[in-house]
Amino acid sequence: MGNVQNVFHGSDIEAIAERYHMDKHSIIPYASNVNPLGFSPKAREALLENVDAISSYPDRDYVSLRQSISKYCGCLPDQLILGNGTSDLIRLTFETISPKKTLIVGPTYAEYERTAKIFNSEVDTYMLKNLDDFEMDVDMFLKALNETIEMLIICNPNNPTGKALTRDQMDTILKRCMELEIFVMVDETYVEFVKDVDKISSIALTRKYDNLIVLRGVSKFFAAPGLRLGYAITGNEDFLEATANNKVPWNINSYASVAGVMFEDEKYINLSKSLIHTERNLIFSALSSRKTIKVFKPEANFVLIKLLKEGQTAGEVFDYCIQKGLMIRDCTDYEGLGEQYVRFCFLKPEQNDFMVNTILEIV
Repeated sequence: MGNVQNVFHGSDIEAIAERYHMDKHSIIPYASNVNPLGFSPKAREALLENVDAISSYPDRDYVSLRQSISKYCGCLPDQLILGNGTSDLIRLTFETISPKKTLIVGPTYAEYERTAKIFNSEVDTYMLKNLDDFEMDVDMFLKALNETIEMLIICNPNNPTGKALTRDQMDTILKRCMELEIFVMVDETYVEFVKDVDKISSIALTRKYDNLIVLRGVSKFFAAPGLRLGYAITGNEDFLEATANNKVPWNINSYASVAGVMFEDEKYINLSKSLIHTERNLIFSALSSRKTIKVFKPEANFVLIKLLKEGQTAGEVFDYCIQKGLMIRDCTDYEGLGEQYVRFCFLKPEQNDFMVNTILEIV
């Protein structure tokens, strides 16, 4: 199972169930990084009450949805671009900027490079290292920036390392990128899971820098990957005008628009943050004492582990866990990692206890 072609994505439940001859409903998804509390109760209620919305076109301008998101994020409604998931917004950014050369901070989500290649953008990767705990030395990074780069991509917090740059660090990077005319895309898919969002999120910086776009979605924190709702924030008026003129009408479905009340579900939001913060600390503490693994201190809702036991591979650990019904992420296919890395997300307390004990049995 250690070969890249056999590595499964976090959403590949059906493929895994078939490979291992299991009932897919018996598999606990520790690779999906989705909020264990599930969908927002307020949004669920709204969908049930508005099930017939599917028979009508949504508001072409999504006024109500924009207002909910802008209040939640602290941005202006006019700064928002709505998309069919963050993957759609990644594609839209490449389509609009058309960068000849893109720099990606890795190891990270493979969709950035895949989309860059679709748009014939040359890709360089600034690879952070295990020896540095995948932490960025910003001063060193600035030296790697140059006039040939037209777009920079940073996932913050990063998937799969779980590391995050602070807003102050991002401010420093953006200032240099502005001088070099580099457009910066920051993917904040996991930022709502961090302890202090205001210290990490770059949304406030969109009012200071017009070479910045910040991407978010509802798949992970709001446990709604099936809605395919993503949104982006930018202060770049040319970008906003270009996307407004080129966008597909009604690109967000009626149900996603109705479910926008999730951004106002404060009880659910606070419970989610509290659960993840508590479990993150407990899991990191429980794993850190084991000498046969290296545990990278996480900022999001998942943890990356390097296997140190001689000869042990991520594929072997994946096999051991899946036999117990636990689907973790074999990180072999992440460029810059390899066969010694696994990742799993945080679920409910009793599930996390089972996951941690299982990992400790095999490592």
